[in-house]
Amino acid sequence: MEKAMIHTNNAPGAIGPYSQAVKVGNFVFTSGQLPVDPKTGELIRGDIQKATKQSLENVSAILKEAGTSMDNVVKTTVFIKDMNEFSKINEVYAQYFLNDKPARSCVEVARLPKDADVEIEVVALIK
Repeated sequence: MEKAMIHTNNAPGAIGPYSQAVKVGNFVFTSGQLPVDPKTGELIRGDIQKATKQSLENVSAILKEAGTSMDNVVKTTVFIKDMNEFSKINEVYAQYFLNDKPARSCVEVARLPKDADVEIEVVALIK
């Protein structure tokens, strides 16, 4: 199987030596997406729901570029700075996965790049 690097200007560019996503066969694997507005380059802080929405919008843009969508996500990993924000994150997260919910891991971490409050990565099927 060949692999292809995925890139879109509708999501923040990589801040290190990695790709926004990699497509292998019928799957796409995204890198973790911080809540960075791709138009302004600004990190969303202070509102975990707005931050979660931006991270998921970034994931969605990458999936679109890869030829798939949030409907085809099979696994997510959510990294959060404060587990006390879990229910607020879930309120936003649930809006992106209405039907078949993907498998998910959610972990509290000591620190994320740019001191972000949330980072989300996914694995999706390309149909």
